[in-house]
Amino acid sequence: SLEGNLKPRVKWLRELGMDNSQVAKTIVKFPNLMGGYSLKENLKPKVQTLLKYAFTDEQIVRVLSTFPACFGLSSKRLAHRLSVLQASGVLNKHTSCSFMSLTDAKFAARFVSQ
Repeated sequence: SLEGNLKPRVKWLRELGMDNSQVAKTIVKFPNLMGGYSLKENLKPKVQTLLKYAFTDEQIVRVLSTFPACFGLSSKRLAHRLSVLQASGVLNKHTSCSFMSLTDAKFAARFVSQ
């Protein structure tokens, strides 16, 4: 519903620092965001995971508006991959989460062996 799903999520994205254009772009790229995931149980913990890896609010907005499918990944997978990238010294906070779209085998081949 509009009141139950759309408005709270748009409000939350705006509170993260997204402007109207970024909110619209995020919703178009990842419409499941509008009702498929709980703010409390899914979306907010993913932002906390990014904060844990020293992403700034601005960087989080850039990552999530560029690759909103990050919201659809498990928190465990997100944290594991960020940990691998950090340990490998390749965690570049200016990139999107596009590395999340890689299969586990391709991710391991690209980043674990470095």
